[in-house]
Amino acid sequence: MTTSISRDAQYAPSRTDRLDRLTFNRAHGKLLVGSGLGWALDAMDVGLLSFVIAALVQQGFATGEQASWLASIGFAGMAIGATLGGRLADRFGRRQTFALTLVVFGIATGASALAPSITALMVLRFFIGLGLGAELPVASTLVSEFSPTKIRGRMVVWLEAFWALGWILAALVGTYVVPTSEDGWRWALAIGMLPAAYAVVVRWGLPESVRFLESRGRIDEAEAAVRNFERYAGTTPAAELIAQADRERDQRLAAEAAAEAREHGESIWAPQLRRRTIALWTIWFCINFSYYGAFLWIPNLLVEAGFALAKSFEFTLIITLAQLPGYAVAAWLIEVWGRRATLATFLAGSMVSAAFFGFANTEAQIIISGCLLSFFNLGAWGALYAIGPELYPTTIRGTGTGAAAGFGRIASILAPIVALSLTKSGGVVLTFTVFAIAFGIAAFAAFLLPEQRGKELAD
Repeated sequence: MTTSISRDAQYAPSRTDRLDRLTFNRAHGKLLVGSGLGWALDAMDVGLLSFVIAALVQQGFATGEQASWLASIGFAGMAIGATLGGRLADRFGRRQTFALTLVVFGIATGASALAPSITALMVLRFFIGLGLGAELPVASTLVSEFSPTKIRGRMVVWLEAFWALGWILAALVGTYVVPTSEDGWRWALAIGMLPAAYAVVVRWGLPESVRFLESRGRIDEAEAAVRNFERYAGTTPAAELIAQADRERDQRLAAEAAAEAREHGESIWAPQLRRRTIALWTIWFCINFSYYGAFLWIPNLLVEAGFALAKSFEFTLIITLAQLPGYAVAAWLIEVWGRRATLATFLAGSMVSAAFFGFANTEAQIIISGCLLSFFNLGAWGALYAIGPELYPTTIRGTGTGAAAGFGRIASILAPIVALSLTKSGGVVLTFTVFAIAFGIAAFAAFLLPEQRGKELAD
């Protein structure tokens, strides 16, 4: 009898295999929407900042230099949060960390609506960035680890598409709330408290990563999570006898893996991972620099170009709407072309669009070039978030994605300050030429990443 159990267990699929072979079902949809709504609320806050900055400068609450520092300080928090969040996710779990970051982010955002001075607002923006920076790589890692192999990249791009929904919501609030009064920007920030309440839903409604649970020896919880997804898919879980044998095997393997990790010290800078880490960090740096340098300043640049505040916000709303089709196309191409080709193509499109926007001098050219920049840039973001979690094994997956995001946030810190300086010295043409060059460097670096389409996540 013992021999029979051992033989069955040897050929029984692992829990990760069982997840990878499932078709998309209601459990996947619940995970995607649950993670995506938190993602959208975060995007709403980042998007609102571009409208708030324009209003603060126009009202004299802040100078242009102070406004640039306001954005940079928030990104400093994001840099620390991204690195810290990845480590916390690998140590305490994806779901717990996800909920904690939303609480920090939501409370700080609500408090910022009451800020009595630009200095107080800067301090609160740091804590907002801390929560936001930690949340994004954690959410993408969680979704990636539950996604079936055949559509894993597409699901992460769908997750990233919630960013566009949040940014569109920000554009609507920015257009129809911020300009209504001198306190309009305060009401807009007050709306950002929603993530704090949503964190409760996240904590109790989303599953914990099966791979994380297995790596911690929490086998019964991992088995329950897999069976829940199988139940929604209408498949029959493994027989109880085989499941028991699997639990015993997994507990032994988890202990061996933990001992090996302690002995050898897994690292994102290990020889076999070093090249992909360098390439990923390069892309993160360049795309952050160009994206935040451009989109945070577009409303302010339009005001400086002579457009009324409300008109510049309307233009920004139109430009923002182009993000959605960018995500949709990227979600389709990432499983057809593959990760590298999709990411490189959208980065190259971003490069051309940024240059076009820099030379735009009519309303039609501004809107067209802005929409193209939104389309390609946000499609590139979707592909980038899909690639990151696929590059590292489970024990350092959160660390790897978080560290890359943290390094990229350094560029976010620099972008508002550099953009202001470039605009003063060489105008919009020089500013967006520099952004275009950064996009080009990122497109080249994309080809240094391994192609992971159709491959299982490394354990």
